[in-house]
Amino acid sequence: MVFSSIIFIYFFLPIVLLIYYISPKKIKNIILLASGLFFYAWGEPVYVFLMLFTTLVDYTAGRLIDRFDSSKKIRTAALIGSLVINLGILFTFKYSGFFAGIFGLEIKQLPLPIGISFYTFQSMSYTIDMYMRKIKVQRNFINYAAYVTLFPQIVAGPIVRYEDVQNEINERKLNTSLFGEGAEIFIRGLGKKVLLANNIGLLWTEIKMMNYSEISVLTAWLGILAFTFQIYYDFSGYSDMAVGLGKMLGFNFPENFRHPYISRSISEFWRRWHITLGSWFRSYVYIPLGGNRKGMPRTLFNLAVVWGLTGLWHGASWNFILWGLYFGVLIIIEKLFLGKYLEKIPAVLSILYTFVLVVFGWVLFDTNTLIDAFGYFSAMFGGGKVFADSLSLFQLKNYAVLFVLCALFSGELPVKIMAKIRRKASAANVVDVAAPIIQIAIMLICTAYLVDASYNPFLYFRF
Repeated sequence: MVFSSIIFIYFFLPIVLLIYYISPKKIKNIILLASGLFFYAWGEPVYVFLMLFTTLVDYTAGRLIDRFDSSKKIRTAALIGSLVINLGILFTFKYSGFFAGIFGLEIKQLPLPIGISFYTFQSMSYTIDMYMRKIKVQRNFINYAAYVTLFPQIVAGPIVRYEDVQNEINERKLNTSLFGEGAEIFIRGLGKKVLLANNIGLLWTEIKMMNYSEISVLTAWLGILAFTFQIYYDFSGYSDMAVGLGKMLGFNFPENFRHPYISRSISEFWRRWHITLGSWFRSYVYIPLGGNRKGMPRTLFNLAVVWGLTGLWHGASWNFILWGLYFGVLIIIEKLFLGKYLEKIPAVLSILYTFVLVVFGWVLFDTNTLIDAFGYFSAMFGGGKVFADSLSLFQLKNYAVLFVLCALFSGELPVKIMAKIRRKASAANVVDVAAPIIQIAIMLICTAYLVDASYNPFLYFRF
């Protein structure tokens, strides 16, 4: 079940919200737990027990760390046990086949549980923060399990740490204002996903299946630009929906995207893209390794480790590893000398520099093998020996408006325009009236698309 589906929007969500709001406060977390388990079991009926097992492991580890606060040995043993079990499960299901292949072994790769990378990192953050005495123990298993299995973010984030919601998991406020704000954010995310990501993604799906040695330069660039916008609107749209759903339930989830395609450096891009993942690696890998406190050589090493792991987190393939290291190298170069020059040149040039390098990265990210990736790079720079042909011109004509819309809404201009309008008293009332009408219109259009949709993927399900 995905958020951008008829069954979720018109059946699952209304039923859950109705039961949740009419239930007494003392059983609301039970409702959250039951709805989260049902939501996950809809797509993974067997692996729901795996998720419950890791939940029990980390809950127990947290209780032990709290109970034996004065014993460093027991606290450390509990933390190590949690990490070994969580990472062991993640390795078994996600990486065992890949690493076995490196050593010339053949093993059957188990089907990947949906969202395992997200909920594993989320659950581990609890035991690590408990060990570091940053949070208070959660003694109620139902409350802790409700946190891990929150259906808005269980399969694709944002990665919500326990410290982000520790107060709300025990006591949260529900009101019409917060619900309305959440509904608005959800609809915005749904529009991003259904109207922009799905439609522009059709072009990339078509081009990706072609013979890269035969496509024109223009087709190659149109294809990867289509994916560039597809993955942004797909993932940021889904994150918006998650944040919106959280507000409807009384939670304030952290922001996950902040207009990344207008970044003036690769470093800034990764402060704006998948913010919760970057924050997780910074807190639990980069800083424990020493961060930037032990001199430049050690800082560069730490960055290389973090970005190698970031690539590996996304998938068990050389493409993902190289993709992560690619960005790691770019960030290191910026840190050594390039960053200060990017700050001085005109913004349009630094934004273009960043955007083009990100586009190159997406080639590595979404091609199947390194051979495919380099074949696609070749096509982008004239490997097909034709700059444009009738097909590429047809594609450009068909998708030109959509490309313009994707580019426009990926920046801050629409937000700034709306904010400026709201500041004018004469226009504020008009906006207040128009906003709900626009939201209803988006819902109706999205519904029409979903009823007849044959193409409605969610890219981050594979992670």
